[in-house]
Amino acid sequence: MSIGKVICFIIIAASMSACGGGGGDGSSDGSGAAEGLWRGTTNTNRILAGVILDDGTYWFIYSPVGNSAVSAGFIQGNGTSSYGTFSSSNGKDFNLEGLGVTNFTLASAAKAKNSLGGTLTYSSSDTTTFISSYDTNYDLTPSLSAIAGAYSGAAVTTGGTAFATVTFSDSGTISGNDAGGCTFTGNAAPRAKGNVYNVSVTFGGGVCANGTSTVKGVAYFDADSKLITSAALNSDRTDGFIYVGTKQ
Repeated sequence: MSIGKVICFIIIAASMSACGGGGGDGSSDGSGAAEGLWRGTTNTNRILAGVILDDGTYWFIYSPVGNSAVSAGFIQGNGTSSYGTFSSSNGKDFNLEGLGVTNFTLASAAKAKNSLGGTLTYSSSDTTTFISSYDTNYDLTPSLSAIAGAYSGAAVTTGGTAFATVTFSDSGTISGNDAGGCTFTGNAAPRAKGNVYNVSVTFGGGVCANGTSTVKGVAYFDADSKLITSAALNSDRTDGFIYVGTKQ
């Protein structure tokens, strides 16, 4: 299960001529040609989607094998870009199918606003490949008024999946609770570049799988489907959560 050993937004290495890029697509740091919102598949029949931000940070959520309707985990890390390639040495795969947290390195090739593909190599030496296409919704401007409202959906943690309701205010505050009684609060802020929001959430302890920890990550809102998708991690990148909800 490589993307139970894998991820949601990502790559088939520089050998893919379709993903190649000229010198103008690369940069010595940040995301370069790889920046954007990407949707694709892995060689293990998983669906993946995610973002590579302008600072080189990436977040991808992936599905179980053969089931695009459920989240099975996400990958996160920081990478650098150079002449149409994007690489990362500190990737972590947060698998929610029982495989826990595993480390990987990433080697990929990108064609700006077109294609991204590559290979994830895990500490176990297992590999997963992926191919993805650029989603132009990344070019839209994020705004707090656009995401303001109440959402219902699924919160996924290492403790399992629970129905959860979340409310975003037009000032950016977040409040929510899940069916098990866990409560949480936080805030969201539009990023300066890309249709993405920075989010921070603090859990209320008690029955919360994340205790009283604070997790930070990103959220993306699809206006057409009214779907918000978010992934976040604690400060030492040992635990986190995924939330996918529909605006009511």
